[in-house]
Amino acid sequence: QVQLVESGGGSVQNGGSLRLSCAASGFTYSDYYMGWFRQRPGKEREGVAAIGPDGKTAYGYSVKGRFTITRDNNRNALYLEMTSLKPEDTAIYYCAADRPSALPVQLKLLTTTWDYWGQGTQVTVSS
Repeated sequence: QVQLVESGGGSVQNGGSLRLSCAASGFTYSDYYMGWFRQRPGKEREGVAAIGPDGKTAYGYSVKGRFTITRDNNRNALYLEMTSLKPEDTAIYYCAADRPSALPVQLKLLTTTWDYWGQGTQVTVSS
């Protein structure tokens, strides 16, 4: 069965860095769009970053320039390097996978109707 398992969350101070990882299994990883989403307290889930099977990336406006998404198709792994973290980045971060389609990755990031989701990992940034 499909599994997405996030790791790397934790607590950091304002301006700090974290690296999230997602281990994927149960599907043809290299064919899928992969993404990171987050849900901040009292807010709806939102797209943070996504990467297509072709390696093209897209980022949410609030994280562009601070976060970097990468994928390793040999390890079936997804990463999110987060730098210059701010208290407003505090959220549960979810790894997600979506089947191939004709949609560009930028549009994929705007939707939350992805096929598979991980359980999430908490990121807390203190001021």
